Amino acid sequence: MGKRSTRENKNIYQLSREGQGLTREAASERMIYISPERIEKIESGKVIPHPDEVLTMETGYQNPELCNYYCTHECPIGMKYVPEASLKDFAQITVEILAALNAMEKEKNRLIEISVDGRVNDYERKDFDGILEKINAIDRSIQGMRIWVEHAANTGKLDEAE
Repeated sequence: MGKRSTRENKNIYQLSREGQGLTREAASERMIYISPERIEKIESGKVIPHPDEVLTMETGYQNPELCNYYCTHECPIGMKYVPEASLKDFAQITVEILAALNAMEKEKNRLIEISVDGRVNDYERKDFDGILEKINAIDRSIQGMRIWVEHAANTGKLDEAE
């Protein structure tokens, strides 16, 4: 049996493994091709995991937040294009999505006005930036819903279609 970690500042990978009650050895057996030594290096921050390792850990640890974390904190492309999201309550996510869509509904006509000539002029820039922020809020909410759906499927809170 492996020893318990007393290290402070545990990263999301270690917290996810420990959340499943797994030692590094047991996690390695569950994930097959990631060795306990590699898990230790990832958890200690000595190496950044490869995308395929994150996908394997996400499944092995049943933590859908891992991929979003990796994309928003460790992948240069994801850091630029993927909104950060986390697991939230289903009702909270639903309200966030609806609020973001309602806010965008008010901006729809302005976006059409701005886009008519295919460019954003200096006098349109402030409005356009505000619209982009509302679009980003929708994107963050959608990412949060995806994480919730995966978590719900993993924990049996999402019923299968009959």
